[in-house]
Amino acid sequence: MQIDGKSFNKLTAVAIIVVLLAIAFFLIKSIFLAILSGLVFAYIADPLYKKINNKIKRPTISALLVSLIIILVIVVLGWFTLRVLIGQVFGLFTLLQGLDIASLISKIFPTASEGFVREVTSVTSNFISNAVSGSLNWLVNFFKGLPNLLLQGAVFVFVFFFALRDQEKLGEYVSELSPLNKQQEKIFVKEFKGITNSIVYGYIIIGVIQGIATGIGLFVFGVPKAFLLTVIAVFTAIFPLFGPWLVYLPTALYLFTTGNPIAGGLLILYGALIVSSLDNLLRPYIVSKQSSISPVIALIGMIGGLFVFGLMGLIIGPLILAYLIIFLTAYKNKELSKMFIKGN
Repeated sequence: MQIDGKSFNKLTAVAIIVVLLAIAFFLIKSIFLAILSGLVFAYIADPLYKKINNKIKRPTISALLVSLIIILVIVVLGWFTLRVLIGQVFGLFTLLQGLDIASLISKIFPTASEGFVREVTSVTSNFISNAVSGSLNWLVNFFKGLPNLLLQGAVFVFVFFFALRDQEKLGEYVSELSPLNKQQEKIFVKEFKGITNSIVYGYIIIGVIQGIATGIGLFVFGVPKAFLLTVIAVFTAIFPLFGPWLVYLPTALYLFTTGNPIAGGLLILYGALIVSSLDNLLRPYIVSKQSSISPVIALIGMIGGLFVFGLMGLIIGPLILAYLIIFLTAYKNKELSKMFIKGN
């Protein structure tokens, strides 16, 4: 089989591009997550950027203002959260050391045998010890990796700023590189936006709101270490098929067993009537029904993304799976080859 000069030149160009892409990947591998995070946050902050830019008509200044706002929010919120969490984690460790877990289990299960109480006490003590030691190890590792985190943060801000300011040019460039035909490209862009909104706003934003609402109830009813529990509630609310009830129900049970039955009952009512209903109230206004994805896919993507990408994996993981399903569905419907025929 002979290869003519034109085909040889084309294959050579493709080979050079592949090699350069591989080299580029190794160059940016250590900051890839920061780059991806900057792009994701730029998408989230785009409505704010457009509102500011529509008023002042200066893309550079608008992007700079939004970048400064994001930096301020992250620094202030991060510093406050970390400072309070450190104090509450150590406080929780001290509280748990003096807690009589066996008596607490006996109050919850008054008819249980001594063997059952002893076994549950042992399991609970081990779980608490591992959770506290894991939290302390995370804090130590966080401070050890602070210089690297600052570098990643600088890359994040840089990408965030230019993704906002040059979003139209970036979109045109990606569109020109895309192998999809124009009609399929418009359909896919619409679908991608819908899925991204479903994950970012439908799970992340609503989850944060539900977690904060849970925290308000914890503070009102005088629950100790309420801020730490609020952070946990935010994470449980973000994950589909889980929810803030994983925090407020055990907390209400704790209030019952420590002589605060009224506060425990009110916390359950508050959680069931207010916190849990926020999802049904907010979702129709934030996410369209056409753009929703399966909660199972979102859950698997979040858990897998959390292990691979860290906290940003809560967004990136389900997006990757959702986009993959789009292409698999097109392949199943025998539409994949049509997608790559260029045309208007």
